[in-house]
Amino acid sequence: MSEELATEQFSEELYERRTFTIDKGQEPFRIDKWIQMKIEGSTRNKVQQAIDNGFVTVNGQKIKSNYKIKPGDELLVLNYINPEYTELKVEKMDLNIVYEDADVLVLNKPANMVVHPGVGNFSGTLLNGVAYHLLQQNPTLTEEELPRFGMVHRIDKNTTGLIVLAKNGTAAAHLAKQFFNHTVQRKYIALVWGDVANDEGTITGHIARHKQQRKMFDVYPDGETGKHAVTHYKVLERMNYVTLVQCVLETGRTHQIRVHMKHIGHTLFNDWEYGGDKILKGTIYTKYKQFVDNCFTICPRCALHAQTLGFIHPTTGKELFFEAALPTDMELVIDKWRKYIQHIPAQYNQE
Repeated sequence: MSEELATEQFSEELYERRTFTIDKGQEPFRIDKWIQMKIEGSTRNKVQQAIDNGFVTVNGQKIKSNYKIKPGDELLVLNYINPEYTELKVEKMDLNIVYEDADVLVLNKPANMVVHPGVGNFSGTLLNGVAYHLLQQNPTLTEEELPRFGMVHRIDKNTTGLIVLAKNGTAAAHLAKQFFNHTVQRKYIALVWGDVANDEGTITGHIARHKQQRKMFDVYPDGETGKHAVTHYKVLERMNYVTLVQCVLETGRTHQIRVHMKHIGHTLFNDWEYGGDKILKGTIYTKYKQFVDNCFTICPRCALHAQTLGFIHPTTGKELFFEAALPTDMELVIDKWRKYIQHIPAQYNQE
């Protein structure tokens, strides 16, 4: 609804929670009109759709558009924060659908695919393919009726793995609240440069846009800059010059794992935006450089995979859990590192 909110919130989640407490002197007033006045850029129609789909609650309860607010009411509004695109280009494409029912769609996203249309990426996006898929299921559905609000989180273009979409407004509101409450189970697998010192740990640091490179993000001291972010990590395997780690997100900021791991000195392998496409750990020998270049060719992207996803089904209330195997490029490059460290001379192992 508000473009201002989109610039404030850097998040994998595509909704922002806004809360309001109605003042003591407030006269009875229709809630749809009140929200329209309070949130910049909103329209009466959009507000009413949000209310109908459960994106607005009063005192924890779903209400209707003609509800009249009164003093002391506690309003919760889930506000869509991704105004970058307005049109969907319906495109036929192969989708790796892991699970689907009337409410949710879980997909395993490949590398080199943008999740949603935006500046410079209007074609070939995951959402374009989902639009085609939904139209095939329901030929009477118009493009204007497609559930654009169904994407409640996202992953980077070159990150592979699991992503869930809602197929209706009620499911979208339910899932969005789970992401807000940090009850969604998400584990990522990443290959990072260097030998991570601790077997496990927690990285905490505000994330905001980089001051010089606007397409990048950086960690800032707690304060007014950026948004609070927490990443928990656990070492899965050490390969001397690189480490395989599991990351669990407590928050969902854009580039969070990539930025946090770089912050502690362990940039993701072949993450070209953050300098991981250079040799950051290892020997000076030509054969080693050639080996690393070969690894970059095998996995020509940031080595990050969204491995698991668990959430409560918005209609049945049952817990759903999904796991996606590592993609071939990451499997191959990890195996190549395993074989390499078995054959390098012992005197170089600690360099």
